Amino acid sequence: MLENENIYLFLAILPIVSFLYSSVGHGGASGYLALMALFSFVPETMKPTALLLNLFVAGISFYYYYKEGYFNRKLFLSFAITSIPLAFLGGTIEIDATLYKKILAVLLVFAILKMLNVFGKESNTIKDIKLWQGLIVGGIIGFFSGLIGIGGGIILTPIILLLHWGKMKEAAAVSALFIWVNSAAGLIGQLNSGVIIEKESFLLVGIAIIGGVLGGYYGSKKINNQKLRYILAFVLVIACAKLFFA
Repeated sequence: MLENENIYLFLAILPIVSFLYSSVGHGGASGYLALMALFSFVPETMKPTALLLNLFVAGISFYYYYKEGYFNRKLFLSFAITSIPLAFLGGTIEIDATLYKKILAVLLVFAILKMLNVFGKESNTIKDIKLWQGLIVGGIIGFFSGLIGIGGGIILTPIILLLHWGKMKEAAAVSALFIWVNSAAGLIGQLNSGVIIEKESFLLVGIAIIGGVLGGYYGSKKINNQKLRYILAFVLVIACAKLFFA
């Protein structure tokens, strides 16, 4: 991994990616996967490394958002009940997810347009989520999170906002813990399937934590909702590009 001839450039960009994702309550797996693909990392190391980085960055982001009082326990549990076991199941499966990535990228385009208010101003009215809705959404996202090696926040946050189940920072807090539990379940599933985490991955963790701490702090305290929506839109664009072209 560290033998890559452009490794120093990779290490310089990594904390920027973790900062952007952490600021909106995400762990950054889609960004890490895109970055690793760009720098020609071997596929066998990409998925477990991305999930490992997710655990630390999403955990840090959740801490800051929780500390500021944005966490909605009921909303989180409605998704997590099904997402955790299905993320584990997805992590045990090796499958070509190319078609899924393309479909997901198309769906994220609509989420980006919504974040940029192309579809109109976001309503301040918050709707209560029905348990069956959370179970279905959480289960589907959880399974594909484990399958592809992401935490699922890149999908969950736009859904929460589009369906008015929570406000921006509340969605960030819920998504951060959602990402953490899915990443843990997916990683455990991979390890049970014989996947090995390289020692060098823990060096990447230390570097990503720097951006994660700064992103979580500024996202929860210093950056207003409008700016967070623009940052999230930017993050979604990165994910779309990765899904289309990686």
